[in-house]
Amino acid sequence: MPNLNVLQWDGTPGHYEVYYLSATERATGIGLWIRYTMVAPLRGDATCSLWFMAMDPAGDVRLGRKVSHPVEQLVAEPEPFRLRIADSELSDRGMAGGFDDVSWELSWTPSRPPHPYEHVHPLLRRGRIAKTVLTLPHADLAVHGTVTFDGRELALDGARGGQAHLWGSKHANRWAWVHCNDFPGHEGAFVDGVSVFVPRFGRELGPNTPVVGRLLDDDFVANGPLSVVRAPSSFDLTGWKFEATARRRRIVCEVRAPRESLVGVTYDDPDGQKAYCYNSEASSMSVSVYDKTRRSGSPWMLRDTLESDGRAHFEYAQREPVAGLELQVT
Repeated sequence: MPNLNVLQWDGTPGHYEVYYLSATERATGIGLWIRYTMVAPLRGDATCSLWFMAMDPAGDVRLGRKVSHPVEQLVAEPEPFRLRIADSELSDRGMAGGFDDVSWELSWTPSRPPHPYEHVHPLLRRGRIAKTVLTLPHADLAVHGTVTFDGRELALDGARGGQAHLWGSKHANRWAWVHCNDFPGHEGAFVDGVSVFVPRFGRELGPNTPVVGRLLDDDFVANGPLSVVRAPSSFDLTGWKFEATARRRRIVCEVRAPRESLVGVTYDDPDGQKAYCYNSEASSMSVSVYDKTRRSGSPWMLRDTLESDGRAHFEYAQREPVAGLELQVT
């Protein structure tokens, strides 16, 4: 399988691309979100950026930073994968860099063989229906190293995290996203999902909700064209309830994001429109896992419920800023 981290931009306008790591330091509960991005607008010069966010459930830590450069400071190599923006690097084995008062030096060991996940079904990829493609080159990582921010150094020793890569030509109108791979008592388990409303034919369609994961030692991939439109999903600024079904398994999920932990940021589309995103890397999540049975009565049997307190990663976004919430990165 090709490396899902390889840069997709071909140098033409109308494209954006994002790499990010989300992770939680267990001792302090501080959640981290480190991003390497680029955008090639339809008009104007392409740029690349580094982002750093840190937060905790109580809101005692709530920090957002960003620096941008001309796209000439982005260098990418496909094999072995390596991406550099200014003096900051990202590879399949870690990331190191920094700017202003933030820095990071983090490493991880990827699974062997690589086990990536894709949210967009191959049929939708080939038909170029999806305007954004989301992938998980490294869904479940143990992250080691240090980060510094605001005069503080934080040591990570096996912090659970995931590394994603996405690209496209346009963000959705509204969306919710979650990643969690820190469920005590369930090593190797993770869930990563997104639910989007998109503009089509002069109206808004959705929600479309692809979900991937690994639960109770089995892969879970609910990204088929029918499953994503049939999945129940309801989200707002501070939470998300959704279900997903794949083969003989169904999951029922709830995400809770403390308002005081949210960091507001602004994303730029290649066409110049903005999306306003509110991210909590210190959310909580519950996942109830059901399997189909042949017994009479209920066709679904509850196998287990996974809980993560303050160690899930959640984002809510819309096309207008939320009144009363500061945008820390614009």
